[in-house]
Amino acid sequence: MNRFRLLVVDIDGTLINRAGDISAADRQALARAIEKGIGVSLSTGRVGQACRKVIELLSLDGYHVFADGALVADPQSDREIYVEPIPRGLVKEMVEFVHGHEMRIDFYSSRQFFVEKEDWATDIRRKFFGLEPTLTDLSNIWQSERIIKGTLVVRSPKEKAQADRFYRHFNDHLNFSWTTTPAYPDVDFINVISQEVSKGRALEELASFLGIELFEVVAIGNGDNDISLLSTAGLGIAMGNSPDGLKAVADHVVPDVEHSGVAVAVEKFVL
Repeated sequence: MNRFRLLVVDIDGTLINRAGDISAADRQALARAIEKGIGVSLSTGRVGQACRKVIELLSLDGYHVFADGALVADPQSDREIYVEPIPRGLVKEMVEFVHGHEMRIDFYSSRQFFVEKEDWATDIRRKFFGLEPTLTDLSNIWQSERIIKGTLVVRSPKEKAQADRFYRHFNDHLNFSWTTTPAYPDVDFINVISQEVSKGRALEELASFLGIELFEVVAIGNGDNDISLLSTAGLGIAMGNSPDGLKAVADHVVPDVEHSGVAVAVEKFVL
């Protein structure tokens, strides 16, 4: 009998390749795991709205980890089992900072994506993630919405310098993760979440809710934001395209996303 009851998988750079697709081999391997009664959950920096296509493609149900661990929820029923929003005072301070430095920031609640204006970054959100923005003045959003994540989307040297300034200002009070997706290799998505949040902490909450021990969990990821995830799971697997820091904490390293590393991991360690 297989010791593993839950497989937790990152999306961008783990499942999603440069073409913006999930390989047939990966899809088939995950389907086989589900057929054998193994639960499959996503653990991603994305919010739930940006995962709809992936969830439908893989025929997943149940609970997933969103926003780098800020939310654990079932997007079909909207039931939440864990949420850690950014403190309202920090949301207010972030808005004041970006306004004062002529920057842009996106904010996310569990259901909406807020921006002050349309630009190339919202085009990416719409085209690749299927996200429709809510245009609004962000000045009072700290009062009106429960914000679980902010994101700086940067491409130019100026935007990267602005993001670095933002990071230096808030690093002692918030958690940051730099993520990319192979479909847009020249764009950095810098996620900003509550200091209490991590994918590992969210996995603990998910496993506890499902009645699953952590040693019964396999986790697969490719980014620095997956370090806590792989460290918390009973078996941590890093993709070949992972940074050295993640590979160092992983129990195993599999081929990169372009060579269906998830399928290799599932076939070798899960099934």
